[in-house]
Amino acid sequence: MSRPLKAIVHASALAHNLAVMRRIQPGRRMVAVVKADGYGHGLENVVRAAAPEADAFAVSSVEEALALRAVEAHKPVLLLEGFFEEAELPLLERFGLWPVVHSPEQLERLAAYRSELTVWLKADTGMNRLGFRAAECARIVERIRTSMPHITLRGLVSHLSSADDPDSPLTGWQYKEFGHLAVAGAEYSVSNSAGIFTAPTLPDEWLRCGIALYGASPLVGRSAAELGLRPAMTLESELISVRPCLRGDTIGYAATWECPEDMPVGVVAAGYGDGYPRHAPAGTRVLIGGTPVPVIGRICMDMFMVDLRALPGARAGDRVVLWGEGLPVEEIAAGSGTIPNDLLSGLTSRVPRLVA
Repeated sequence: MSRPLKAIVHASALAHNLAVMRRIQPGRRMVAVVKADGYGHGLENVVRAAAPEADAFAVSSVEEALALRAVEAHKPVLLLEGFFEEAELPLLERFGLWPVVHSPEQLERLAAYRSELTVWLKADTGMNRLGFRAAECARIVERIRTSMPHITLRGLVSHLSSADDPDSPLTGWQYKEFGHLAVAGAEYSVSNSAGIFTAPTLPDEWLRCGIALYGASPLVGRSAAELGLRPAMTLESELISVRPCLRGDTIGYAATWECPEDMPVGVVAAGYGDGYPRHAPAGTRVLIGGTPVPVIGRICMDMFMVDLRALPGARAGDRVVLWGEGLPVEEIAAGSGTIPNDLLSGLTSRVPRLVA
C-alpha cells in the first residue's frame, strides 16, 4: 500500500453513536442504515461494529442485502426501495428480507407470488418520493390481509422531509398524518437520523439511524459534538511534496490562486478521483499535526495544494487529516456546497478502508 491516502473507520464510534441514539429514544428499536456500502465506511465494517447494538439493518437493494447477509445472518433487513423485479422474490423469501412496498406494480407481483413473505407498506406523508397516499393505505392494508394470505404485513413506514430543521412544522404534521393510519397489529417506522433528535416518535417505533450513525450531525445549526456523536471515519493522507514558491507564483489549474509572498506550498495525495470534493474552495481547512492549514488552488484528480506558512517546518511524509479526527466532515461539506452523506458515500473504491 504505497499511496498514503486511507480512510480509518472507528468501530468504537459506530457503537457509541448508536448507543447515543438509543439513550435519546429509549424503548424504540434501532435500524442501522448501511446502504451505499455503509455510507462509504464499508458495509462489513459497519455491520460488524453495529450488530451488537442494532435491532435491524436497512439497505436499498437485494444486492446490498446479500452482502449484508454474508456478515449478519439473523437480524432483520429492511429493503428501503423494496424489490425491483419478480425474480428477486425468491431471494427475499430465502434470506428473510423485509421489502418496503411502495407501488401498485409491486403489489401485483406480490399477489401473484404464492410463497410467504413479510413486507412493510410505504405511506407518503408529504415527501412525494415513494409510497401510497394516506387515503389509499387502508384499502391496500385490507387487500393484503384478505386476499394475500401468504403476505405478512409487518408494519407501515414513511419518511420525514424536514426533520433536519428543528423549527419546521412539517415534522409534527407528518407524524400527525401518519398517526391517522393506525392499523391493528402493525408496527411503525417514520423517523430518520434527524427525526431521532427532533421528532416526537411513536412507542415501539423502528427508528432508522442513517448519517448520525456515522458521526455527522443530521441537524441544521447543531454540530455532531453537540449531539454527543463521534466521527466514524478519519480520512487522512500525507504531504508528498513541499515546494518553495515565490511571490506572484500561481497555484494549480487555471492559475486561480497567487502567492502573496515567498512561501512554502504543500502537495497532499488526495483528490476528486478519491472522492474529495472538487468544489472545495480555497480556504478549506485540513489538519497537519493538529494545525489547520488552508487549501489553495483547485482540487486536482489525485492531489491538492495547501498553504504552509503556518507550518514552515512541514516536510514530505507529514500526516494530513482531510476530515474526521478534529475536523468535522460537516465543515468540508458545507464549504463545498453539499452534505456529509455525499462526501462519505462518495469515497471511491481506490481509498482503502482500515478498521481501528
